[in-house]
Amino acid sequence: CQIVGCDRQLGSAVKEDNCGVCNGDGSTCRLVRGQYKSQLSANKLDDTVVAIPYGSRQVRLVLKGPDHLYLETKTLQGVKSENSLSSTGSFLVDNSSIDFQKFPDKEILRISGPLTADFTIKIHYAGAADSSVQFIFYQPIIHRWRETDFFPCSASCGGGYQLTSAECFDLRSNRVVADQYCHYYPENIKPKPKLQECNLDPCPASDGYKQIMPYDLYHPLPRWESTPWTACSSSCGGGIQSRSVSCVEEDIQGHISPVEEWKCMYTPKMPVVQPCNIFDCPKWLAQEWSPCTVTCGQGLRYRVVLCIDHRGMHTGGCTPKTKPHIKEECVVPTPCYKPKEKLPVEAKLPWYKQAQELEEGAVVSEEPSFIPEAWSTCSVTCGVGSQVRLVKCQVLLSFSQSVADLPIDECEGPKPVSQRACYSGPCSGEATEYTPEETELLYGSLQEFDELYDWEYEGFTQCSESCGGGVQEAVVTCLNKQTRETADETLCVTSRRPPQLLKACNLDPCPPR
Repeated sequence: CQIVGCDRQLGSAVKEDNCGVCNGDGSTCRLVRGQYKSQLSANKLDDTVVAIPYGSRQVRLVLKGPDHLYLETKTLQGVKSENSLSSTGSFLVDNSSIDFQKFPDKEILRISGPLTADFTIKIHYAGAADSSVQFIFYQPIIHRWRETDFFPCSASCGGGYQLTSAECFDLRSNRVVADQYCHYYPENIKPKPKLQECNLDPCPASDGYKQIMPYDLYHPLPRWESTPWTACSSSCGGGIQSRSVSCVEEDIQGHISPVEEWKCMYTPKMPVVQPCNIFDCPKWLAQEWSPCTVTCGQGLRYRVVLCIDHRGMHTGGCTPKTKPHIKEECVVPTPCYKPKEKLPVEAKLPWYKQAQELEEGAVVSEEPSFIPEAWSTCSVTCGVGSQVRLVKCQVLLSFSQSVADLPIDECEGPKPVSQRACYSGPCSGEATEYTPEETELLYGSLQEFDELYDWEYEGFTQCSESCGGGVQEAVVTCLNKQTRETADETLCVTSRRPPQLLKACNLDPCPPR
């Protein structure tokens, strides 16, 4: 016996390619493969897996899971039908031979093709578990580029040019369709236009259409011309700029006029959009923090924050709202102990005289900051009262050298207190004023005496977390130092309240949930 090729010749080894073309190169179809995973929904009983167009070959689908496959078809004449694929077997669907195998945990569908209709493979949900479908087939390229004939000559005499073009052609309906159908297939490469000279005979002298002269003296071809690029849409971080590109023609006198774009298609059209300023935008760079300004208790620390561009140079252009803060509070975990003072016993009464608080003068700067005003007079003329003051968030405007008020939340750090206690002397009769000499005579022989009331730490609060790391806050109370009993906080008004102390607790990791 002798072999017979697809060309029906004895002894021929010619075979069909995957597209069904005898001795073809596989360029008339494309391999399509993919996977579908079911997504269960209370509102959906079925879903589309894949649409396989007319003419496809070597179709194979494998479903794994509890769901079922079924088919919907539509012929070129618009006739629709449906097949439930309920049992294993081989059968015809719209003149296409189907081989279907049904197993308890999977289903396999094979169609050798070519399909005689458009097939839609669907899945019917039948269980709570997810299913997956793998599919593979060769899809015919039914839209292909077709080169046109040459367009009419650009001149009736005296020498001109003519071009070809390309159009997208539907192989099934034998008609021209929109170019977008051919762009769908990456394998489709649009042919470049061809250019040739035409009507080279000289024009009659009386025509006046074109001056009688040899064609090759000077007749430049149409060309692309562009406008300057627009400004970039972004100064950094990547933007775009555009320009206009048009096809123009220059006549013998040097006059330039716009013409149809197809006349310039013998060369690629220049791009109309391009990226610009693709370097990174300037960003804030924070340096290391300075040491804390105190050796115990609560203080401040500072750092330098610079605006750095993509070259690493110190520059401007950073967003002020995203600038990291340049100062913050710091706590040195060493308690600050108040030294004993040598004062007469009578002078130690907590309401005898309000302690004078020395505050650092706050100056408005270009960074938003809290600016307290002066304290009001004491609310009482004797005894313990209160004082208030206004605290504003302000910033210095450098360009106008004026001060602007801001919302309170624009300022960082703790807000200074706006109320405090004050003492205006005893209320039992007029307060006696003494000269330094009288004070020495009255109190000079009295022994040293510690403050009667003062702040002290008394343990810590409960941990904020039961596991995974939390914090505890030291409890501060006002104590009578002689009886060791808790006193009202107003009695400690002359003593400076100690700083807040925190410590870590319950650092063991939390058990998995």
